[in-house]
Amino acid sequence: MSLYYVQKFLYELNRDPRVQSEYEADRDGAVAGYELSEIERDALTEPDIGLLYHLGVNGQILMHFAALHKIEWADYLQLMRDGLVQHGPVREGVYAVTGYEGTDAHSASLGQVTPNTNAKDA
Repeated sequence: MSLYYVQKFLYELNRDPRVQSEYEADRDGAVAGYELSEIERDALTEPDIGLLYHLGVNGQILMHFAALHKIEWADYLQLMRDGLVQHGPVREGVYAVTGYEGTDAHSASLGQVTPNTNAKDA
């Protein structure tokens, strides 16, 4: 899995008219120069917004990709929701589900006591 290269391709596609022209003419050829898994290549060439979101693509980058494909905003949001239902939680990147329960729970799991900062309890 190469989230970095997926996002790098999308960033360049979103900004560079030359890359957009290449993608429009030959999607497989446009992604060929990037270190991508078969799943990533397929998601970029279909396009599969839900799968890309599940893989961890940043929503800001992904929304421009959706717009390039003339996907309306409400449909874009639904495709992301559908991707989570179909593929499971986001695997990598800023939206990844990590199971982190917050600083108090983490401290407690380490046996640390954190001071209560609530003024009414002081």
